[in-house]
Amino acid sequence: MKVTVIQQDIAWKDVQLNIERLETLVASAGRADIYLFPEMCSTGFCMQPQGVAEEVDGPTVQAMKRLAVEYDAAMAVPVMTHEGGKYFNRMYLITPDGVVGQYDKHNLFEYSGEDKVFVPGEGKVIWEWRGLRIRPAICYDLRFPVYLYNRAEYDLLLIAANFPDSRLLAWDTLVRARAIENICYVAACNRVGADEYGTYEGHSVILNPYGMTIAECLPGTQCSITAELDDEMIMKARVMAQLNK
Repeated sequence: MKVTVIQQDIAWKDVQLNIERLETLVASAGRADIYLFPEMCSTGFCMQPQGVAEEVDGPTVQAMKRLAVEYDAAMAVPVMTHEGGKYFNRMYLITPDGVVGQYDKHNLFEYSGEDKVFVPGEGKVIWEWRGLRIRPAICYDLRFPVYLYNRAEYDLLLIAANFPDSRLLAWDTLVRARAIENICYVAACNRVGADEYGTYEGHSVILNPYGMTIAECLPGTQCSITAELDDEMIMKARVMAQLNK
């Protein structure tokens, strides 16, 4: 299983420009089985969703459906979504068959007022794609280890985020901790660029179940990374964890 993380410079509230950037980044990344994008990749982390949030089958989802077919892959795409008069910070799983899964961010970031604007998701979601069990998470979810605790239910944790430079030490530490304690691969995608909240250096990584870096993006650069995941490594790491109890 090949996983690609797209470290994107998100244009503020410009859906069409962001779609064009994503299409270009995917094309330059080469082939993978699943692609992961940053939180709210088509708008930026915006707390004024009126007129910006997309309908369930909006332009970003439509573009990702086309890419999923073209590359015969899954797209894990986080989009600010409007549904039933409510707003959601949502990640879709889109395959060549269309939208096959969705996850609404459960732990909303109160400091930014996110909890006043968006409706939290009900909790844990696990997807399956090409034999791999996948747990999606969005940004602030990363800070809740009990919420993400893995009882050997998933093999890959996908984290999409807008973590600013002021909290990069926390980002670097927490993504590694989640890999080690859950004995799983972690693909952690953070944005680059700037918005009204601050600047973003990215530090997007793919980690193995021991917390070791197997691929990492250049800081502050719009780019992509790809890594091949090894099913046997997960099993070996979990056996060793049991023996060391």
